[in-house]
Amino acid sequence: METRGAEDMFDFRRFPKDGLVLLLLVIYSPIGLCLMLLRIFIGVHVFLVSCALPESLLRRFIVRIMCSVLGMHVVQQNPRSRDKNAKLYICNHVTEFDHNIINLLTPCNTPQLEGSTGFVCWARGFMELNSASGQAVIGGSLQRYCSTEGTLPLLLFPEEDTTNGRAGLLKFSSWPFSLTDCIQPVALRVKRPFVALSMPESSWLTELLWTLFAPCTVYHVSWLPPVSKQDGETEQEMADKVQEVLARELCLASTRLTKADKAEHIKRKRHTVPQTSSVRPASISLSFMVPSLGTEDHRIIRMAQQVKDVLPDVPLNVIARDLAKTNCIDTTITNLLESPEENPEEASGASTFGPPRNSWDPSSSPVSTVKSAAKSFGKSPNDRHLSLQERKDALYNFARRRYMEKHGLDQEDH
Repeated sequence: METRGAEDMFDFRRFPKDGLVLLLLVIYSPIGLCLMLLRIFIGVHVFLVSCALPESLLRRFIVRIMCSVLGMHVVQQNPRSRDKNAKLYICNHVTEFDHNIINLLTPCNTPQLEGSTGFVCWARGFMELNSASGQAVIGGSLQRYCSTEGTLPLLLFPEEDTTNGRAGLLKFSSWPFSLTDCIQPVALRVKRPFVALSMPESSWLTELLWTLFAPCTVYHVSWLPPVSKQDGETEQEMADKVQEVLARELCLASTRLTKADKAEHIKRKRHTVPQTSSVRPASISLSFMVPSLGTEDHRIIRMAQQVKDVLPDVPLNVIARDLAKTNCIDTTITNLLESPEENPEEASGASTFGPPRNSWDPSSSPVSTVKSAAKSFGKSPNDRHLSLQERKDALYNFARRRYMEKHGLDQEDH
């Protein structure tokens, strides 16, 4: 079996990456919202019709036509390969509504192995079981069901979770293949424009709304020849064989990734994303602005940001260059306040290919007006607080004076 990364088998973003397709989605959005509201109204009538009419070919035809109005189109391929005596259908799992689609083509039951029970379970078209009884008890109950004459076929998804249907199949669980010796494989392809078919950890109700929002969702159902268990063949060998058959039909990889591997990958991705997004933007820009700093020197980056909070007009590369020499926040602040000879073009890191950016001249800064009070930082916290307060007052007076000069106001009027 070919092993393929979990990243390729699941969609972790709802919207497309391609800019043109994303633009088309934005243009389509008002139409999609109107369609969704209209289809919700029609969907209620589809549900009532499916409940009122008895199980028959006519009922399935009417509901299939109404589902096409809801945007769920079904295309059936190789219907003659379907064995009418088969008691177990095995299908790959792509969306939350795969069992409803198969049920539009032929009557079958899909047991609800986990999730909500009661009315919601019945309304979604599942056969309710006591899932708390354990897998052994459920397997025995389903085995007796398959051996009973006159019961509808069972539809099971041995992957036990959904994929995007484009890269590979999850490893098939072996317990469904213990129910009967004859299996009817069903290959399912699903296509939808603009938005992803399913998202990990997304509820079935959310997926239903996105299905109603999308222009259409096309389900291609292919019936494959039945597969029988050979003498001496174990359940896991049978599961692997059917998985290979479906993988070849769908042109997908047959992987050893399981439902538990998918859950672990989702958990790892959930904890990785906040970690990468928590980096301060100023710290990231600083590592690119200062060539002399290594990407691992986070201590210098933190110190430079603290100096930047005190002297917001000073470029970060100038602060980092001085910190690399002094290795002290207080000394660097003092140096920057007392260095009017600094070349503005050099401080800004200006290029010869364009005008200087972020040029800073300490002599033009309002903080330079209090150099006499800040030539050196006090050793005690009180002295440093007084010096900082003087600089704040100087900044305020400078801004007030610039405002008066700009608007032509006299200082006596204020």
